[in-house]
Amino acid sequence: MSKVSKTNVAKTDVIAVNIGINADDRAKVAGELSKVLADSYTLYLMTHNFHWNVTGPMFNTLHVMFMDQYTELWQALDEIAERIRSLGHFAPGTYAEFNKLSSIEEPTSVPDANGMITMLLGANEAVARTARAAFECADAANDQPTADILTQRLDVHEKTAWMLRSLLA
Repeated sequence: MSKVSKTNVAKTDVIAVNIGINADDRAKVAGELSKVLADSYTLYLMTHNFHWNVTGPMFNTLHVMFMDQYTELWQALDEIAERIRSLGHFAPGTYAEFNKLSSIEEPTSVPDANGMITMLLGANEAVARTARAAFECADAANDQPTADILTQRLDVHEKTAWMLRSLLA
């Protein structure tokens, strides 16, 4: 390991990341995590939109459920983005970047309550698929912290999909 003296580093210098994962693997993992971040942000926005606009006999149940879901997603966004930064890369942070990276299609109108549930079910499953692909990349890179984050995200999205699917049964 090399030591870096703070006195020799100018403010504009970049200190190399030396965490035991090579640069190529860190770039691949950060790229996959960026897709997870984009899908998660798109799902967050969709869920918050549906929280605001749900109507019908299940209004209160869905309004509260959607709030719980978007609140959990909001917390996850920061953790995912900060992991990307820990790997030495910038996290995407614009709608344009998220739109390019996300596998989730945004709604073009406000669906009825069952349509909302169906769309959120599909979006949660999409995030799970994206997270699973990112997990494989992190695992191949021997990146346990990223794998841990992705395992947690898989658990949340698979459970949320099950709950949403149960509402449609």
